[in-house]
Amino acid sequence: MRNYEIMFIVRPTLGEEELKKVVENFSGILTSNGAKVIETKDMGQRELAYEIKKFKSGYYFVFEVEANDDVAIREFDRLALISNDIIRHLVTKIEK
Repeated sequence: MRNYEIMFIVRPTLGEEELKKVVENFSGILTSNGAKVIETKDMGQRELAYEIKKFKSGYYFVFEVEANDDVAIREFDRLALISNDIIRHLVTKIEK
């Protein structure tokens, strides 16, 4: 099993229901591709260090994920790059 930490920033113009939908959607992408989401952390809205896609703040989320291979991680990465709702994301492999 490989462990990953995925941090992503959702654009601040979304409402509460839309925000939950985005998080559930991307969590579902991971689980449908064979990964297991161990923990989801909502870090709330924060100011960005610099402007990204004309946004000065965003909603931060962190997933701790367990996966046998990187299929789910690559799919998350691909769809996060396409999504207009996610303004930035970072996938980190955790060595234990």
